[in-house]
Amino acid sequence: MIEGISHITFIVKNLENMTKFLVSIFDAEEIYYSGEQAFSISKEKFFLINGLWIAIMEGDSLPEKTYNHVAFKITEEDYELYTAKVRSLDLDVKEGRSRVEGEGRSLYFYDYDNHLFELHTGTLNQRLQRYLGNNETYKK
Repeated sequence: MIEGISHITFIVKNLENMTKFLVSIFDAEEIYYSGEQAFSISKEKFFLINGLWIAIMEGDSLPEKTYNHVAFKITEEDYELYTAKVRSLDLDVKEGRSRVEGEGRSLYFYDYDNHLFELHTGTLNQRLQRYLGNNETYKK
């Protein structure tokens, strides 16, 4: 039985740049660095972001940007705070896509290796209520 997400791994060209990215935006806590040892395929670091295990490993950047992304939930009240954090790193920021009123706001941005991240203020239930109408409910 699936219990949840174990971890998310990103392959990055520069471990220190990604460390700054994760700590500056997500308040990530670095909990492990392999140094020159490679227990996996390359040097790596582990972080915790609000209990979520994020791994970064040294390797080649993605060759191009896509819409594949990881979205982190933030509150509406913190949207401007996170916008400032992202912009302070001079990242490639994308305007949120056109949305139905009431489904939340999004801030999209790429890291230094073409991984797309999203900070989103909405929830699945809010989105489904907007898409399905207030009288319909989520069906498993």
